[in-house]
Amino acid sequence: MVTFWFAIVVVAWVLFFVLEGFDFGVGLLGPVLGRDDHERGAVVRTIGPFWDGNEVWLVAAIGVTFAAFPAWYAALLSGLYLPMVALLLLLAVRGVALEFRGKGDGSRWRRRCDAALTASSAGIVLLWGALLSVFVRGLALGPDGSVTGRGLGRSLSPVLTWEAGAGALAALFAAVLLGATFLSLRTSGPVRRRARTLARWLGTGGAAVLLIVGVGTGSRVVLAAAALSLAAGILARNGREALAFAATATAVAGAVVAVLTAHGSVVLPSTISPAWSLTMSAAAATPQALTLLTGFGLVILPGVLAYQAYSYVVFRRRVASERVPS
Repeated sequence: MVTFWFAIVVVAWVLFFVLEGFDFGVGLLGPVLGRDDHERGAVVRTIGPFWDGNEVWLVAAIGVTFAAFPAWYAALLSGLYLPMVALLLLLAVRGVALEFRGKGDGSRWRRRCDAALTASSAGIVLLWGALLSVFVRGLALGPDGSVTGRGLGRSLSPVLTWEAGAGALAALFAAVLLGATFLSLRTSGPVRRRARTLARWLGTGGAAVLLIVGVGTGSRVVLAAAALSLAAGILARNGREALAFAATATAVAGAVVAVLTAHGSVVLPSTISPAWSLTMSAAAATPQALTLLTGFGLVILPGVLAYQAYSYVVFRRRVASERVPS
């Protein structure tokens, strides 16, 4: 039961970072690839039917962690309280920008919403990248499993390290590449051409950087990401947009799995003493609670997956970024 629910947590995080990853990437690339109000509107419409459904996987990941691994949830949310609050506020800003973009009259209003969307998307991506590094590096866990320290430094210091900075930059690159490959797949006209060109250059350029980092650190995960990034760039250049997006999504999914399983059965290392690290079995709820949770999960999660897959099928057509005469 413990292993099964840990796998469900990993799947929920993978779905969130892949599906919301291209949402954030689209938000970042709107002003870059859209040269006028019509083209920027086309960029936003590519994620209009999906973004709020994709956000459900964040609720699922946090909710399942709370129910199946309460000690893990308590350590993460208490030790990273301020970054988590900042993330929620930025997600609210992004939602308002998307929902209210079409509510006001005039291009000036839409430009402001686009600016808010870009800024909030950038902040969310950078924060998530920094927070993912905490899963690998760990928190200052004491012998009772709680995070030690007091004041602002207790929750801010974990995201102010060089590892957090590297994670933030890696997340930004991944989101932009995901957004570029998604837009090349979901649009037609000038936005599609620009997105494909950007994906080509990002994929090949990012592969070179990742290759250097992978060789220098000896990390197989980074080397695999370099190979997938190169594949995405080559596929985008050859017009194989679906495969380019799939390669990028696979790289993001693999990175998330590698982060969450970096320490095996240890779900959250202690930076004070390895003996105080939080293991999967120690963080898990009681067997009775996991059994009850399984009954609900087997009914709810497949339904959510089926509904979301259906929505992608319904809205599968490309969004025209060119002006079509009436």
